[in-house]
Amino acid sequence: MVRCSCVLLRKYGNFIDNLRLFTRGGSGGMGYPRLGGEGGKGGDVWVVAHNKMTLKQLKDKYPQKRFVAGEGANSRVSALKGSKGKDCEIPVPVGISVTDENGKIIGELNKEKDRLLVAEGGLGGKLLTNFLPLKGQKRVIHLDLKLMADIGLVGFPNAGKSSLLSQISHAKPAIADYAFTTLKPELGKIMYNDFKQISVADLPGLIEGAHMNKGMGHKFLKHIERTRQLLFVVDISGFQLSSQTQYRTAFETIILLTKELELYKEELQTKPALLAVNKMDLPDAQDKFRVLMNQLQNPKDFLHVFEKNMIPERTIEFQHIIPISAITREGIDELKNCIRKSLDEHANWENDAYHKKQLLNLQISNTVSYSETPSKNTVTSPRMDN
Repeated sequence: MVRCSCVLLRKYGNFIDNLRLFTRGGSGGMGYPRLGGEGGKGGDVWVVAHNKMTLKQLKDKYPQKRFVAGEGANSRVSALKGSKGKDCEIPVPVGISVTDENGKIIGELNKEKDRLLVAEGGLGGKLLTNFLPLKGQKRVIHLDLKLMADIGLVGFPNAGKSSLLSQISHAKPAIADYAFTTLKPELGKIMYNDFKQISVADLPGLIEGAHMNKGMGHKFLKHIERTRQLLFVVDISGFQLSSQTQYRTAFETIILLTKELELYKEELQTKPALLAVNKMDLPDAQDKFRVLMNQLQNPKDFLHVFEKNMIPERTIEFQHIIPISAITREGIDELKNCIRKSLDEHANWENDAYHKKQLLNLQISNTVSYSETPSKNTVTSPRMDN
């Protein structure tokens, strides 16, 4: 068995995952009509990704949330070509999606030092502009953070996700016997003894109707878009949000979670998924687990208990199903190994798919080249006289 130690990756206080900013490129410099001099171009505004940056830090450092680049230098006798204005760089965390005021995506920054131009500087004065400078581009942008993690924990409130995270990492999320313990995302990292690292994101619990922005709604769902795999965490004894809401069995919980993901974005269902059945230390847990396994092996036989609009188009086939107890640590080591195995298997599959695609492209290229060869030979071959 692979032994591993775990460390806290990042703990967010006053978590912020979106910001609205005003940006403006610098104005161009004045031209010099008498000598035909051109003014310098205005500076540009760039968004630049940094690993150790958060949106909260950005907001605290720049409370006005205004970013304006420098103006281009005017043309003058000693320097007919004006110098470019100073660029303005906005430091943001990795995993940012940038959109304009209309919601149109400008771009994404998914790794350290990624850069994105958001507001261009104006041209300097020149002959075409009657030597008058142009103003820089004005743009209101929205920064939207989607956490990037290997594994995203998916479950209803009080399923034990926070307790599980505390067992597989040294993260210390708030844990209590009430719903909505997790109100902000928390990241933990599993570090194996061979230096393999796997990041795990604990995110606020879903409730029925999350796709319509109920509960944490979109604030949660958007964060699992960039996780590589999903880890469903369900309470073996089922779930009931309050005395006014309907009780759901573990099987019903899985079906409803699947439906919420489908309604928010169907592509989420294509992510590889594992299932951790938690609280196996409770009385009658083993009997309930056997019932759940039978239901998962033949899901269509049990969907009649749901209203039609609550049944997902397709049920998720789990890579691994692991019974655990976050309290007694039952199954925790097996879960860690299954997480690693699933990620490694998927990485190998992606590599194989990539190589097959490259090979297919090579074969197509060779076929095209071969088909063109005879016509070229016909044109260039020497004439044979009798």
